[in-house]
Amino acid sequence: MSPAAIARKREVDPHEFLATIGEGRKAMLFPKKQTIFAQGDPADAVFYLQTGKVKLAVVSKTGKEATIGILSDESFFGEGSLAGQTLRMGTATAMTECSVLRIEKEAMMQALHREHAFSDVFVAYLLARNIRYEEDLVDQLFNSSEKRLARVLLMLAHFGKEGVPETVVPKISQETLAEMVGTTRSRVSFFMNRFRKLGFIQYSGGVEGGLQVHSSLLNVVLHD
Repeated sequence: MSPAAIARKREVDPHEFLATIGEGRKAMLFPKKQTIFAQGDPADAVFYLQTGKVKLAVVSKTGKEATIGILSDESFFGEGSLAGQTLRMGTATAMTECSVLRIEKEAMMQALHREHAFSDVFVAYLLARNIRYEEDLVDQLFNSSEKRLARVLLMLAHFGKEGVPETVVPKISQETLAEMVGTTRSRVSFFMNRFRKLGFIQYSGGVEGGLQVHSSLLNVVLHD
């Protein structure tokens, strides 16, 4: 659930509070595929994704990359700096053109201490995302790679969230999907072809080459 969705339940607008931050707040635009911050960079700010999609990934010492999340509009990221993280543990990359607010660590800390309603929304967002990570871990431990792929696609399309599902998701490589699912690209290709033949997904074509995800894909997740 995004901070805005949480805020609507609490009648609090995070945009309004972020706008009150003067010094230490910077609006930035990132074109597709540009790095917002890299693994090993100083962790000195929090980011708020206003519009767009951002990929969060980590590279091991042996060079293996794992995608740990894909964020959509109205999401915070890079908040590890608030918990004493000195260097970035992963890399954030723009998957589409992104409008981002960069908020320096001290400015964010002051806003959280000053505006208790905003602090409540921020904490609720972090807790919701922590639950999502726990669900991902359970999914990884107990479900087949086919179910995990179906769940990732449904999450990217926002099924099960408030509002109208974003059934067409931006173009995403099978390598990235394989990293998120924890399997090989060949397995992802096999399942994607199967989903397409069954009518669960459809490639939109065009320059962006988005993917249309149908609600019928839920059958894969719910089937035992």
